Amino acid sequence: MSDSIKVVLAEDEPSLGQIVQESLETRDFTVFLATNGEEAYEFYSKEDPDILVLDVMMPKKDGFTLAKEIREENKSIPIIFLTAKSQTKDVLDGFQHGGNDYLKKPFSMEELIVRIHALLDRIKLKRDHENMSIGDYVFNYTKQSLQHPNDTVLLTHRESELLFHLYQKKNEILDRTFILKKLWGDDDFFNARSMDVFISKLRKKLSKDENVQIINVRGYGYKLTF
Repeated sequence: MSDSIKVVLAEDEPSLGQIVQESLETRDFTVFLATNGEEAYEFYSKEDPDILVLDVMMPKKDGFTLAKEIREENKSIPIIFLTAKSQTKDVLDGFQHGGNDYLKKPFSMEELIVRIHALLDRIKLKRDHENMSIGDYVFNYTKQSLQHPNDTVLLTHRESELLFHLYQKKNEILDRTFILKKLWGDDDFFNARSMDVFISKLRKKLSKDENVQIINVRGYGYKLTF
């Protein structure tokens, strides 16, 4: 059991919750099934799970509200939202409330399991690179901070995700379409403008070292150099 992945699953539809729980448990997951947001928070607080799988529409406390509260105390635990909603705005709302991934109903168990493992692998990779040197800065993904000899600034969840991907491709082009779909869920015009704003914010926060640059490679993406 010690190697079992611990999942808090919040799903208010009893039949679906039971099916997902049983399917995960047959694959050696440990699942704590909640039927509302308040119960899910109790499991999160007591059981120290590896990942949260949250239905968006739940009684007592919806998934977005729950994720926002958890993000205030835990910046790194992966969160997957389950929802029947399909509009781009709903997907964006999920990411803005701290979600890492978004799975639309109906879904296959195989897809859910693949996404759980992918998120956990990504978090492990980031923890292995917890303190990343970027010129005069030290980027701590877990604490979402940029430490400079003269100052320390905090990053938002989205800024941390974007900077991490830029760092992983340092001195190479980070594909614009890839990162838009990865972090925003869609590469439409609205999201592209939003990403440009986040790039500008990161440039400002990295401006104390003039050798650190985020270069716009028109038509392709961005490149972090230092």
